[in-house]
Amino acid sequence: MDLMANVLIYGAGAVGSLMGYILSQVEGKEVDGRKVNGRDSIENVALLGRKSHIDLVREDGLKVNLPEGSRHLKFRYCFSKLDQLGGSGFRPDAVIICVKSPALERVKDEIASFMSRSSALRDAEFIILMNGMGNRDILIPMIPSISEGITSVGIKFSGDGLIELKGMGNTIFEAGISEKLKSFIRSAFLEKGFGVEFVSAQNFKVQQWMKLIINSAINPLTAILRKENAIVLSDNLRETVRMVVEECVKVASKEGLEIDSVGALDLVLSVASRTATNTSSMLQDVLKGRTTEINSINGYVVALGKKRSLDVPVNETLYSLVKATEQNVER
Repeated sequence: MDLMANVLIYGAGAVGSLMGYILSQVEGKEVDGRKVNGRDSIENVALLGRKSHIDLVREDGLKVNLPEGSRHLKFRYCFSKLDQLGGSGFRPDAVIICVKSPALERVKDEIASFMSRSSALRDAEFIILMNGMGNRDILIPMIPSISEGITSVGIKFSGDGLIELKGMGNTIFEAGISEKLKSFIRSAFLEKGFGVEFVSAQNFKVQQWMKLIINSAINPLTAILRKENAIVLSDNLRETVRMVVEECVKVASKEGLEIDSVGALDLVLSVASRTATNTSSMLQDVLKGRTTEINSINGYVVALGKKRSLDVPVNETLYSLVKATEQNVER
């Protein structure tokens, strides 16, 4: 790797911790004329996340279980609050936001407050790498120039300090990212054996909708039925899955995107088959009593459908059932 960038992972959960691993420098290499001291600690990536996870990573390191074996990473910069960044001396070139969508409003307020008091993020590029859609709209008033990414890598947060790779997949970013940062990300991903692409804004929107369609079918059904992804392949649910997909495609069409419903359905079933034994992120949230990302998945489809005067009854039903599940868990 001949380029280096300092990256703040804002939301070091499953995906965020994986990004921390992928973008971390390999020990013993010289980058931009500097030797990377990976033996003692990783210095080009900072993790910001939940206190219990960060405390353990700070003390014992992050364990990443891969098919070929485990990796154990020590990070010099580990934060449980954004304010801790200010006095750390770490100055990110990029901030990759990987939080769950229900936390995004809080994150927006935290960043706005921090930037009013500190210049530590002044020169950073911001990238959203999250499930669902509509996330950019929340941050744009504060960060006018912000890029997005999506990933299909299957990763499980198995407990504080531990993540497990469950399935390989591509990560796609908008091409508007600076050339230097693109080069760094590309090199880091390829070096670790992960696929990465940079695509035009229009192409990215299509890819984003395809992932939204997959999530709109798999996530709520697994969360409601408390089953692994294989349940989506049940003959009893085939018509339900088909209708979810067709409703999403109908809404996407009103947004100016032509998506083939047959191809989209085939993709949903293919993903469900490849990840049959996986526990969806939404089911994990329900089982742990957390607020789900349903608002930015089926809820996003429902909201756009209403805006475009389109009926999306199956998506609306799934949305309502998951919201009721959340309320039941909260009680």
